[in-house]
Amino acid sequence: MTAVTLKGNPVRLAGELPAKGAAAPDFTLVKQDLSAVSKKDFAGKTLVLLTVPSLDTGVCALETKKFNEKAAALPGVTVIVASSDLPFAIKRFCGAEGITNVTGASDLRDRDFGKRWGVAIADGPLQGVTARAAFVIDGAGNLRHVELVPEIGQEPNYDAVLEAARA
Repeated sequence: MTAVTLKGNPVRLAGELPAKGAAAPDFTLVKQDLSAVSKKDFAGKTLVLLTVPSLDTGVCALETKKFNEKAAALPGVTVIVASSDLPFAIKRFCGAEGITNVTGASDLRDRDFGKRWGVAIADGPLQGVTARAAFVIDGAGNLRHVELVPEIGQEPNYDAVLEAARA
């Protein structure tokens, strides 16, 4: 079982983080309009999939805003920020913050999503949501980049994610 930290305290994760080069696990997430979005929707396309605990936290909000800005320079690349927030909360956040280049999505209907991706927080105060991670999935459905952020309160390596998305 993998672990990260929250304010320096160990937090266990359920599931196994997929390896770079491996086939990306399946997912079905719920978009703001309550429609489903899944891995199969991106066959032949590059996808950046970000997992965060909640858009209602400062670092998650900041990360989403930064990727919204940076996604404009990634033509043909889709960026999804997945959290355990309800689609209604994601819609309010994205509307209030002018998020138009990133798709916010919820694991509302797929609670095993975090376990399949190895980012489900298994204990501590954030138990039940996802840890911060960044994945880049190529057009063949394989993982080009895998980053589990070691401290939940830290941002991912934006440059590494963007470089992998452009490759």
